[in-house]
Amino acid sequence: MVAKIIDGHAVARQVREECRAQVQALATRGVVPGLAVIMVGDNAASKVYVANKTKACAEVGLKSTVYSFDAETPGSVVEAEILRLNADPTVHGILVQLPLPAHFDARRVLGAISSDKDVDGFHLYNVGALVQGETVFPPCTPYGVQKMLEHEGIPVEGQNVVVVGASNIVGKPMALMLMQKDATVCICHAKTRDLAQFTILADILVVAAGRPNLIVPQMVRTGAVVIDVGINRLPDGRLVGDVDFEGVRQKASYITPVPGGVGPMTVTMLVYNTVQAAQRHSPL
Repeated sequence: MVAKIIDGHAVARQVREECRAQVQALATRGVVPGLAVIMVGDNAASKVYVANKTKACAEVGLKSTVYSFDAETPGSVVEAEILRLNADPTVHGILVQLPLPAHFDARRVLGAISSDKDVDGFHLYNVGALVQGETVFPPCTPYGVQKMLEHEGIPVEGQNVVVVGASNIVGKPMALMLMQKDATVCICHAKTRDLAQFTILADILVVAAGRPNLIVPQMVRTGAVVIDVGINRLPDGRLVGDVDFEGVRQKASYITPVPGGVGPMTVTMLVYNTVQAAQRHSPL
């Protein structure tokens, strides 16, 4: 068996086409979805991520505006700008690019965003609402994984799902979202003993641990679906995931590559959430 590779770029293109059609429909009512991006400091990686988000917005017809602040800016100034954007009817989505400088209280800053404009899905309301399946905006990376599974017609109901990694950004919300789809979910993390005894039981294995080649073939059930969310840069400059791709693809039924798998979906779901926000703010 050689796994089918799930092409994240192809799935992302399809979702963006759906977004473009929705944006065109909104335009007939005089509505242009607007995204505000808050960036504090000069983090090089953040600049790349923000540029990618801005490009993705432009591709489907969204208006995106970046609000940049020096690293020394007081948190109160950034929070005041967020409150202003909350009240701006032309802004439908707000995100704060992380990480913030050390002197910021990230939870307080994210909490200043209106839950109706929290298109990153990090507001406490949206995180908590995941438990009841009533979140306004699901976090973009796990939402992207869900869309990929749907695109490939991979059933989730009744499946054994193992999520490796328990972060607030990916692991925990991913588990909650799959539970809402009636999967049986196990979460593993850095303190899990004998990780392989859990991963070998997975029909669907989602790995978001941030450790290159953590998952090797003998840890994977034959025919499993393997979703690699990890992205790691090796000393030689190569980008790899958390899964031994070449080895595991000989056992899995589906697998995502790194790069080109989950990554393109994260930015795409941000665009998707922003379009949904504009539709919510501008009902017929």
